Amino acid sequence: MIALLRLIKNENMKLYRRPRTWILVLLLVGIAAFASYQIHRVQPAPADWKQAVTADSQNYEKYLQDDPSPEARAYYEGQLKLNQYRLDHEVPPTTGTAWGTLLDLSQLIILVTIFTVIAAADAVAGEFSQGTVKLLLIRPHSRAKILLAKYLAALQFSFFLLLVLLASSYGFGVLWNGFDASIPNHLYQALDGTVHEQSLLVHVLTTYGLSCVSLLMTVTLAFMISTVFRSSSLAIALSMAVLLLSNTAVSLLKGYWWIKYYLFANTDLSVYLDGTARGDMTMINGTGGPLRTDMTLTFSILVLVGYFIAMNALSWAVFTKRDVAA
Repeated sequence: MIALLRLIKNENMKLYRRPRTWILVLLLVGIAAFASYQIHRVQPAPADWKQAVTADSQNYEKYLQDDPSPEARAYYEGQLKLNQYRLDHEVPPTTGTAWGTLLDLSQLIILVTIFTVIAAADAVAGEFSQGTVKLLLIRPHSRAKILLAKYLAALQFSFFLLLVLLASSYGFGVLWNGFDASIPNHLYQALDGTVHEQSLLVHVLTTYGLSCVSLLMTVTLAFMISTVFRSSSLAIALSMAVLLLSNTAVSLLKGYWWIKYYLFANTDLSVYLDGTARGDMTMINGTGGPLRTDMTLTFSILVLVGYFIAMNALSWAVFTKRDVAA
């Protein structure tokens, strides 16, 4: 255990000594600052929130008169239910508040995934590209332990970026909108059509917590690709291509029954919690909920576990058997 911790520390030292790592961190903070300012500028706190919510409802009713698609109709009807509940129960919106900014910027979690993929894809392939893998393997540690240390260091980096995003989102929200100690409630429409209240803090933490599942699977995939290929640039390019095209692939193939076994059709577990529009599956499915009616939370977890075991097994098999003399 002590040897493993030393290896992880060594991997972290290599990762955080690279200028590229801190460029990614600063870029994430900069994007959060810019996005939070734009949200503050475009969506300031309304002077009369009830009047603003009523106006929104009137707009949704007009949209419904235009005979929208079934997905759009379901979305507009859902928003009307939320607005009516908000008015009936005196639940003001979070627009123009620090908490609202924190919730809005949770959409930037995709940047955390992209930046982590860049680091994870370079973890093993970079050693081969730079020719430092021999120096790494002459140490009195097994290849499996070295591989595990690199993998855990990549995961730690992803969680570090999540914390940076969480802290900077709330910090910039306070900067533009002021500090409010009270925590508002978040409204969401469940899959059965009923409207529920939930602490916004709980909702945000749940969103970030569930994003860790997607992060874990994406990092594992990028790490496997890094292990299989010797070229660092090829590993990064291939990992990014898989990540960026995943939603498109699910959208194009969602009519086939076997798409439910696809990795990225199961990574967003938030769709099983409520029907609120959030996460990758909402972009694909439109109305929230799982991609297919025969998909359940247990099913998606089992699929993810299967992929997790398979990808790590392949990484271990390739790295422990690879000839580094070439």
